Amino acid sequence: MSSRPLSSPVALASAGLVSDEEAEALKPVADRYAIAVTPFLADRIDQNDPADPIARMFIPSPAELVRLPEELNDPIGDASHSPVAGIVHRYPNRVLLKPVAVCPVYCRFCFRREMVGPDLGDTLTPAELDAALDYIRSQPEVKEVILTGGDPFMLSAKRARALTDAIANIPHVKIIRWHTRMPVADPARITPEFIGGLKADGVATYVSIHINHLKELSDETKAAARLMADAGIALVSQTVLLNGVNNSVEALSDLFEALTENLIRPYYLHHPDLAPGTSHFRVSVEEGRALYDAVRDRVSGLSVPRYVIDIPGGVSKANAAQSDLRKTPDGPALRGRDGKLHPYKT
Repeated sequence: MSSRPLSSPVALASAGLVSDEEAEALKPVADRYAIAVTPFLADRIDQNDPADPIARMFIPSPAELVRLPEELNDPIGDASHSPVAGIVHRYPNRVLLKPVAVCPVYCRFCFRREMVGPDLGDTLTPAELDAALDYIRSQPEVKEVILTGGDPFMLSAKRARALTDAIANIPHVKIIRWHTRMPVADPARITPEFIGGLKADGVATYVSIHINHLKELSDETKAAARLMADAGIALVSQTVLLNGVNNSVEALSDLFEALTENLIRPYYLHHPDLAPGTSHFRVSVEEGRALYDAVRDRVSGLSVPRYVIDIPGGVSKANAAQSDLRKTPDGPALRGRDGKLHPYKT
């Protein structure tokens, strides 16, 4: 297989991932949304398993052409909180910086699917990047810069180094957080040279790895994570709760425990956003809460992420988990891992 990503229905058919008939049916999807599957991930798809989780996440489906009235082009309000190109300033003490608008792979459930892709956006120009950095310099309350996109690990090691240094030289910034799919999609890109470009004196560096299923945690991905951890980079994860991928207690528990074993702290479990053409991935909040309760009862506290929903429009994240403190006619009670309510007198 070529080293180039599979970026069209024809390429997917040539790799045996869809039939010729399926490729024909996917042409309208390709006209609407970007497609890319790295050869590394394509090789990990079990073509004999119709429920393969990697295939479901990355191989397009005609279901993406079904758009519901509640679905939004910009589900979490990036545009309304963007004072300059490449910046999203939703919270007072942190900003998103989006230096690139392309990814190594395109998740079929992506909440930015209307904004990312080779035909939808480009790396910020030098002038735009300077303006974005000037904006951060003008906001002394900003302590954390979150690099997202697109996938900022698409930058070369040299450009990552230059961007890290520019951010680290802003006196009030203390934390740089990179959000990426690259360790899952193309772990060979995570080289010592690239890792060196993620860090700078005077700032703490975090890398948030987007990973949704244990099958994505390959030996190569584990090795890439270990390289970053050994270099002193703190690793966290974000996971999207997806129907047909990980909406079971076993799938989530196995993933979160394996991440913790590999020095990746589970950070967020995202309820799926109202992105266009993604209703086939969504679960109800009631199902999500039940799954989350069961996972909390099963795994170590180290392996429990926060279960959150991004409020449409960009207000903030909301805690989606049920409290274990319940009101009863007899007063407060605590839900235990045995599923029972235990009276608690305050």
